[in-house]
Amino acid sequence: MKDTLKTKPIYQFRTHKSYSVEEILAAGGTSAFARKMGFSGKKQMEAIANIDADDFLTDEEMEEALKILKENK
Repeated sequence: MKDTLKTKPIYQFRTHKSYSVEEILAAGGTSAFARKMGFSGKKQMEAIANIDADDFLTDEEMEEALKILKENK
């Protein structure tokens, strides 16, 4: 039993550096900080532009969904 425990690979999560609020504000805010880190919303905006109109809820579906949520609190 001890041998099987030793042979199992141990997964280690990648560690990401975290930044303080002060560091983000010093960079000029969240958007400026993201740009300095090399991130932009371009890919997200492209993905949003490619969403089919059928993927969105109709007004009736939205009302029904909200009704269900309200009833099941």
